[in-house]
Amino acid sequence: MRLDKFLCELNIGSRSQVKDYIRKGLVTVNSLPAAKSEQKIDENRDKVSFQGRELHYQTFVYYMMNKPAGVVSATQDNTCRTVLDFISSDRKKDLFPVGRLDKDTEGLLLLTNDGELAHSLLSPKKHVDKTYLVGIEKPLSPKQAEALEQGVDIGEKRLTLPAKVELLSEKLITLTIHEGKFHQVKRMLQAVDNRVLTLKRISFGALSLDETLPPGAYRELTKQEVTLLYENR
Repeated sequence: MRLDKFLCELNIGSRSQVKDYIRKGLVTVNSLPAAKSEQKIDENRDKVSFQGRELHYQTFVYYMMNKPAGVVSATQDNTCRTVLDFISSDRKKDLFPVGRLDKDTEGLLLLTNDGELAHSLLSPKKHVDKTYLVGIEKPLSPKQAEALEQGVDIGEKRLTLPAKVELLSEKLITLTIHEGKFHQVKRMLQAVDNRVLTLKRISFGALSLDETLPPGAYRELTKQEVTLLYENR
């Protein structure tokens, strides 16, 4: 890979900016000042540093975010703050959210630039589990909980797929679904004469929310977590 392309992909600067950095001696390759912007490097083996900071190239990156309420799951928006606004500029690298959480929904959101994995996880044929912590307006009766688990009418051609309900307290449940329809959890609770007051996703496939992450914080997935995602896709 060309050195200037490598630097641009890591968001060090524009093509003209990184050429200027190289000319000024701010970039080293294997501890030696870079010779020219078109210099060829092995991005997986050569040690490239900018202003003394070693740079690491990854084809794909994976982040877990604890999405805060009031933020949209998008790469850009004309009126609202997006989840990418929380990512430091040198890490964005073509990131996008895998699926979406409603603006007022909190919790686990996967961010990556791995389109193949994202497509697989979101495929309706895969039925990837998504578990939500749901604060509800009033207690669920056993009959209503059973209806949610068997499938309810939310105005689509078919009933929702069977779900799993766990009663944590009178007005707090976990709900595990296998689809990703628009406002699905809210519509499912409406279908059993109830209303969602708070909504937080706590797991997505094999990935569970790291509860040490405050709202708006994120971290890179461990190799084990990435492996689990691939095994569950």
